[in-house]
Amino acid sequence: MHHTVQLTESVHWIGVNDRKTRLFENLWPLENGIAYNSYLIDDDKVALIDTVEHSSAEEYIDKIQSIIGSERKVDYLVVNHMEPDHSGAIRALVNQYPEIRIVGNQKTFKILSAYYGLESNHYGVKKEEEIDLGHHTLKFIMTPWVHWPETMMTYEKTQKILFSGDAFGSFGSLDGGIFDDEINFDFYREEMRRYFSNIVGKYSNMVQKAFKKLEGIDINIVAATHGPVWRHDPNRVLSLYDQWSRFESEKGVVLIFGSMYGNTEKMADYIARRIAEKGIKNIRVRDASKTHLSHLINEVWRYRGVVLGSSAYNTQMVPTMEHLTNTLEHIGAKNHYLGIFGSFSWNGGGVKKLTEFAEKTDWEMVAEPVEAQGVADQQTFEQCDQLAQAMADKLNQME
Repeated sequence: MHHTVQLTESVHWIGVNDRKTRLFENLWPLENGIAYNSYLIDDDKVALIDTVEHSSAEEYIDKIQSIIGSERKVDYLVVNHMEPDHSGAIRALVNQYPEIRIVGNQKTFKILSAYYGLESNHYGVKKEEEIDLGHHTLKFIMTPWVHWPETMMTYEKTQKILFSGDAFGSFGSLDGGIFDDEINFDFYREEMRRYFSNIVGKYSNMVQKAFKKLEGIDINIVAATHGPVWRHDPNRVLSLYDQWSRFESEKGVVLIFGSMYGNTEKMADYIARRIAEKGIKNIRVRDASKTHLSHLINEVWRYRGVVLGSSAYNTQMVPTMEHLTNTLEHIGAKNHYLGIFGSFSWNGGGVKKLTEFAEKTDWEMVAEPVEAQGVADQQTFEQCDQLAQAMADKLNQME
């Protein structure tokens, strides 16, 4: 028996879990797996909302036929997003249902042609356009650059379901619980923020534009293409995405360092201890050479305070710290308090390059950078005290 789940009497979750893939987009770790969500609306006309990745296509079609039987056809496939983890089964669907009409916008079809060479059975829609399935009506909301240029959302008007594509999604497989009232959200909160910061965060301004387009729309269920389906409290996931796309962060600090021989790490531990003594409880210290970039970005997105440290490496900063700062600059992370420290042996570079990074951001430097030659001496630790005090003062002013 194939595992499908009813969202409502005639709307079904037909997604799959992926616990085998190590890296999402061949970049981001999937220690807890990921779900590829697809949905079927069983009405006078049968509609699918997005598909799954290609290796699950056979299982996916079996799930469809377990609901509608082997004789009925699928009338529409709505493609909210063309990324292969959601469009990978399209060719198999077209082979199984040759008359299926592929619903998308102009940009959808350009990518559809480039990926799969499918030039026919296109059903182009524009913003606010509708498709009547019988009892259900689909309305299309264009949300470009959340997070590809062709992305859109589909709103089912009768039961007020928002099929949101990658927006409002999360890393993490669905381990039994499909709906928000069936899960422990503490786990998904971390995976959701990591997904947002890694995948969608660069396009935060476009997320805010998408929220404008959703104003006035009554939403009972949020059904994204990754993560849980939100039927009990859809406002919870909407509010989190709103918060993160506004760059609103928590009271706390993450200290991230690159250290070759341990001198910079000792400074990191010292600064962290001094900040704790000032009453800050949420403190994370991370070695950029051990903690994957994906998790570092997540914690930067979480906490208002960021303290970056690097030893010198060939007159530059440690390569893992260079990778981190380049990525933070690229994704445009905003609204942080920043501290900088580091060390060198025969020539500087780490602190100099971190300072150049600071100049490219709009982050607020809380104190002068601290740099030690070799092992930090008493004067250096006093400067670390000043950095820690300044960071704690800023954080303690947060409501």
